[in-house]
Amino acid sequence: MTPPEVGLIGIGVMLILLFSGIPIAFAMAIVGFVGFAYLQGWDNALFQIRTVPFSTFFMSYTMTCIPMFVLMGELAFHSGISEELYETVNDWLGHLPGGLAMATIGACSGFAAVCGSSTATAATMGSVALPEMRRYGYSKRLATATVAAGGTLGILIPPSVLMIIYGVMTETSISKLFIAGFIPGILQAGFYILTIYIICAQNPALGPRGPKTSWSKKISSLSATWPVIILFGTVMGGLYFGVFTPTEAGGAAAFASFCIALGRRKLTWKGLVSSLFSTVQIAAFLFFIVMGATLLSYFLAVTRLPDMLANFITQLGLNRYAMMAIIIAMYLVLGCFMEGLSIMLVTIPFFLPLILSLGYDLIWFGIIIVRIVEIGLITPPVGINVFVIKGVAKDTSMYTIFRGIIPFLISDIIHVSLLLFFPQIALMLTRLMM
Repeated sequence: MTPPEVGLIGIGVMLILLFSGIPIAFAMAIVGFVGFAYLQGWDNALFQIRTVPFSTFFMSYTMTCIPMFVLMGELAFHSGISEELYETVNDWLGHLPGGLAMATIGACSGFAAVCGSSTATAATMGSVALPEMRRYGYSKRLATATVAAGGTLGILIPPSVLMIIYGVMTETSISKLFIAGFIPGILQAGFYILTIYIICAQNPALGPRGPKTSWSKKISSLSATWPVIILFGTVMGGLYFGVFTPTEAGGAAAFASFCIALGRRKLTWKGLVSSLFSTVQIAAFLFFIVMGATLLSYFLAVTRLPDMLANFITQLGLNRYAMMAIIIAMYLVLGCFMEGLSIMLVTIPFFLPLILSLGYDLIWFGIIIVRIVEIGLITPPVGINVFVIKGVAKDTSMYTIFRGIIPFLISDIIHVSLLLFFPQIALMLTRLMM
């Protein structure tokens, strides 16, 4: 068999392993190791097995920032920041039609800035916001869909674990990726809030108004936002002004989150242990996935499939915009069946040569890919965030949640279209970096 044929068989085997329930990390590692051994010999494959785990876990300076950012989010959660943030936004927006749902989107945006994970954002805000929306008579459809969609902000508003991994895979500046995600993330939150307003203006029964809050209480409630401002300012300010690297930013943010948690006196020993334990679990999960993806990428490189795919699409004679539309369509289809991180790790080796040959900016492409992956988090039949919310709202059917998601998906399509036609939305801040 020729190397490309071996590559196609390997991809087929990997898909079979994935659908059989084998974790993505092991599916990629098995296919990468066996395929590489078949083409390059067992000695070379065993050498990769010896070196890749060491380079992934111990030699990658950039990857060390992942557990730091995860720890920052865990400490923020266990110190009660998410609940107070929701109450603050609710004081300002709760009296509007659909105000509690709008407040949920606002709180998701704030928590995303100190979390970096979509599923964690959805789970956290679901446990905080859903009981309140239920108490005020919000429809299950709007309430659950709002939290599921708002949770997707966790991987676009920096810091973002997916952006870090994308930056490592493409050798792109993680600092610039973080900066580039800020405006699209805020714009996405604005689109979601506008979507809720339109829905509730047409049918006020879906999201009844809450009680009005006095201006004095609104102003005083802003004091609860200072932890988020400090953490976000620590990361983005340090990166923007070149005070530290993304890896150093992760350490600084984790330390700042720990100090804030101690200063607020809301972090118990149980909460601290839980934060550390969850950080180790999440970081190990991510590192094993990256290790498996690295072995798979070595295998795909020797099959020459990525280059052949790039050449095939190029020879179709389509312009660069039509080619980008094809790539995005592929990502949207994959998002219906696969988890976002898996999609990125499997597809980037294929599409990177093509994106470079088309002359697209890798920072902009990274934001687009993260944005498309976000859509996959709420797209049937997989929709990881929808499953997370279903776990919180056990009395709500999957059909009800997915039905409520439809207006948010329309909003997503409009938002992605803006990013495609106006790349400067994502790139304007990166061009101002020192």
